[in-house]
Amino acid sequence: MENSAEAAPGSADAAPALPTPRQAALAIAGVMVGMLLSALDQTVVSVALPSIVGELGGLERLPWVVTVYLVTSMAVTPLWGKVSDLYGRRAVVQCAIGVFVVGSVLCGIAQSIWQLIVFRGLQGLGAGGLFVLALAVIADVVPPERRGRYQGMFGAVFGLSSVVGPLAGGWFTDGPGWRWIFLINVPVGVLALVATAVGLRIRSPQRPHTVDFTGAALVAGAVVCALLYLNWAGDTYGWAAPGSLLLGVGAVALGVLFVWAETRAAEPVIPMGLFRNPVFGIGALFGLLAGAAMFAGIVFLPLYFQAVMGMSSTRSGLAMLPAMFGLTVTSIASGQLISKNGRYKVFPVSGSALLVVTMLLLSRLTADTPYWQIGLYAFLFGAGVGLVMQPVITAVQNSVPPQDTGAATSAANFFQRMGSAIGVAVFGTVLTSRVTDRLTDVGRDAARAADQGVTALHRLPEPLRGRALDGYAHAMGDMFLACVLLVAVALVVSLFLKEMPRKTHPAADQPVEEAPATS
Repeated sequence: MENSAEAAPGSADAAPALPTPRQAALAIAGVMVGMLLSALDQTVVSVALPSIVGELGGLERLPWVVTVYLVTSMAVTPLWGKVSDLYGRRAVVQCAIGVFVVGSVLCGIAQSIWQLIVFRGLQGLGAGGLFVLALAVIADVVPPERRGRYQGMFGAVFGLSSVVGPLAGGWFTDGPGWRWIFLINVPVGVLALVATAVGLRIRSPQRPHTVDFTGAALVAGAVVCALLYLNWAGDTYGWAAPGSLLLGVGAVALGVLFVWAETRAAEPVIPMGLFRNPVFGIGALFGLLAGAAMFAGIVFLPLYFQAVMGMSSTRSGLAMLPAMFGLTVTSIASGQLISKNGRYKVFPVSGSALLVVTMLLLSRLTADTPYWQIGLYAFLFGAGVGLVMQPVITAVQNSVPPQDTGAATSAANFFQRMGSAIGVAVFGTVLTSRVTDRLTDVGRDAARAADQGVTALHRLPEPLRGRALDGYAHAMGDMFLACVLLVAVALVVSLFLKEMPRKTHPAADQPVEEAPATS
């Protein structure tokens, strides 16, 4: 039996009592560490890929080391949230941490590229839970009037990981070796387990339940097919190739079957009734659009620094510090303001407008643009991202009953992450196409150099090198211009987000005593 404060008596809809401040602090620290590990492992591996190939081989399979983590972590996101609603947050959080740690150990001792790919998939299964359950725990241990500030802190952690990931990956690869990228997760994950075991002591309302394994399998299958189609069709096989079309049709068919199954499931992974909630429906659509534009900047700005400015992976990570600073400032500030006055709509609206302006500025980059100017654009980009992402999660949590908090949080986060994956795939294809066109116009030698990697561009003789770098910069400008259209649509969608009165937790004004330990 869990050590927990007693839930408020009554129906299944009754909210659990809030934990003591010490318990809440430990719980938040534990899930925040887990969320940081999950987010870091999306970016930390990319820098180590050449060293991994040098030891394990399998160059043609190398992209799967990154892709499989993204696919599995996203596919299980809705399931983790729903299961935590049914079985209680504490046990499910610890299960997710455990799966992630075991996957990390296996990745660290992998002896072949296939083993590493399989173990990365296992690691991704746990990572999908770490990310979304951290957000759900905030709704459990923090009353609504203080929730915004913590959501802002979690947004800052996510921004930190996007910059620290490549830096940490480079340091481990050049120092103790690439395997420590994974093995370092073990002691940190154990600390997260201890913190959540001690701090996360609330009892979820008990009710009869079943697990919707059919819905989980269908949504996982639809996500896998969609991501494989977007990742393979544009760069490898072509959008209209028979294999690509089969994946696209499979994604649509499984998606339709998922919706049909969820309308009949006793405990659906994503309750279809959530979409009748105007805040959730608009928030999910907004998250999908904003997520795509957000990751376009996070992924492709470092590429500009490396390809056009000739920076190393580590230096390009440092060059992203203005973006991290902007994201941290606005995430924390927006969280504090939401906690103070309960109003959240202004942040996604203003953040979207700022991103439209920033993407327009980024679309004008050239090979001669000075870093101070790009750093300013990066700061504005980070500030826009900090304003749009976490406030939407706060709004969704405020609009659903306590028993649906996990499912609603995971579903909203699922759409954000799906948008991120779609954005990287689609805008990556746009960039590849524009680079090919721009450098073909420069000359065949420039086009061949681009195919060999970004460092080959800098080995070209002048004046061909300058023309090639300028062509690459303009190709990236074309890609950012395409982002403007997407963010403009997100801005329009944000205008329809409904502002609802902030809920108050039924136990917020009551003293909560820590329950004695029981066995």
